[in-house]
Amino acid sequence: MGNSIKYFFSATINKYLNENSAARILARSLEKCGVGLLPLIDHCTIRTHDVEKRSQMFLEQGFTYDQSIGVLEFDSWWAKVYRKPGWPTLFIDQAFSGKRGKDSVIPEWVDVHGDECFHHIAVVVEEIETAMQVLKLKNVEFVGEIVGDPGTDLRQVFTLPEIKNGNAYSVLELIERHNGYIGFLPPQANGLMESTRLF
Repeated sequence: MGNSIKYFFSATINKYLNENSAARILARSLEKCGVGLLPLIDHCTIRTHDVEKRSQMFLEQGFTYDQSIGVLEFDSWWAKVYRKPGWPTLFIDQAFSGKRGKDSVIPEWVDVHGDECFHHIAVVVEEIETAMQVLKLKNVEFVGEIVGDPGTDLRQVFTLPEIKNGNAYSVLELIERHNGYIGFLPPQANGLMESTRLF
C-alpha cells in the first residue's frame, strides 16, 4: 500500500517539476543542501471534474477526509482535504455543477490538462518575502499580492502560471504557516484561485 502512494507522489512530483520552472529551481537548490523538496511540501492540489471519484484512489491507500475542515465552499468551486501521516496533504477541488460553477476556471483547466497531475504544490517557507526575493533573483515571477497579513496564521502567494500549449498550467505556491494552523482559509483560497486566471 505504501509503495503505491510513494510511486504516485514520486511520479507526479517529477512530472510537475519537469513542467514547472519555478519549482524546479527551488528543488535543485534544496537538493544541493541535502534537504530535498518532499519534506517541505505543505500540500498538493488536484483539479478534477469529480472530487469523490478522484479521491477514491487515495482513500484506498490510507488517506482520510479531513472532517474537521469539512467541505470548503467558494463562489464557483468547492474542495475537500485529505491527509495521511507522513505524506503531503491533498487538496482536491472541482467547480460546482450548473449555474453556480459557470465562472469557475477549473472545468476548462481539467478539460485541457486532465486530473492526473498537480495544479500546484505548496512549499512551506519561513518568510514569504525573503523566499520571493531569492526566487526573483533567479527570474521567477509572481502573480498578485501575498494573501494574508504579516503575523497571521496563513500567508500564501503563487508564481506566474507555466504555459503549456498556450494554456495556463501549473503554479508554485509559497506558504507561510504560524500558530500550528493546518487549515485553508476560504477567502484566501478563493483569492489565490482567481490569481491564476489568465485574461
